[in-house]
Amino acid sequence: MKILAYQRVEKPVLDDLQKNHDVQFFKNVDTNSDQAFLAFLQQADGIIGLDLKIDRQLLDRAPNLKIVSNVSVGYNNLDLEALTNRKIMATNTPGILTDTVADMVFGLILSTARRLPELNQLVKSGNWVESLDSRHYGTDVHHKTVGIIGMGRIGFAIAQRAHHGFDMNILYHSRTRKPEAEEKFQATYASLDQLLQRSDFVCLITPLTKETKHLIGQREFNLMKKTAIFINGSRGKTIVEQDLIQALKNGNIAGAGLDVFEQEPVDPKNDLLKMDNVVTLPHIGSSTHETELKMSALAAENLLAGLRGQKPPNLINDTVWK
Repeated sequence: MKILAYQRVEKPVLDDLQKNHDVQFFKNVDTNSDQAFLAFLQQADGIIGLDLKIDRQLLDRAPNLKIVSNVSVGYNNLDLEALTNRKIMATNTPGILTDTVADMVFGLILSTARRLPELNQLVKSGNWVESLDSRHYGTDVHHKTVGIIGMGRIGFAIAQRAHHGFDMNILYHSRTRKPEAEEKFQATYASLDQLLQRSDFVCLITPLTKETKHLIGQREFNLMKKTAIFINGSRGKTIVEQDLIQALKNGNIAGAGLDVFEQEPVDPKNDLLKMDNVVTLPHIGSSTHETELKMSALAAENLLAGLRGQKPPNLINDTVWK
């Protein structure tokens, strides 16, 4: 089989695939003009990788394609309608990264609340020359109220950490009620507006869909407490980034912790990078050695099952199989 690997497939998995198949790996190429990429795409039976935009234009250039295997939980890079119409399977890698991303979100909560990156830089720059006063104080995390927007697997894991580790009060907003979270963590379901008004930490952890694009903007930031900290571990386009910048400049909220941006890699001139009360990460939610290897392995399992004519374990567009 001819397999096109794109952007991020861990080396042990890539090596295993190459033992039995014709695999070509591409990284940081222009997928509209790179001749080697386009030539191999014309022959490819399967695609495995991260962040490759699969739309009608690309599919027109891939007549043999049978399956696309995303090395991620999110799949907003896939035109599912176009894939399904052409009877091409699409898969993702759910479950594996849940705890890793939840750890990262809590890292953002703690880093932002206690101003860890800012104070780390103070020490390393040699400017810690006297006892610190209230200008450098952070805010407590324990026993505060965390609002979780999106109570899926990752939201559930965040609630678990908040309840058991930090004795936090938990509000959540989701498409459906989550009785297990309510029972195990005393989580309280709230409307989005109620959650924003009452939370000390607002954690956005929804997938990017038509419904969630720009879910949080000026109106929503204005509803938050002036002492609130906003955490985005979802996708950059789930918020109106310029509205977040204005909310921070105007003092409508106290700070933000971000793993995602509207444009990635982020523009070096972005105002968010100049703010001491904003902690910024380069979209590393699932990026640990252990989790990335497991994700690539599951993506390869999905891919090979589809190429063998078997139903992949994590098929997104199930109607193709039916």
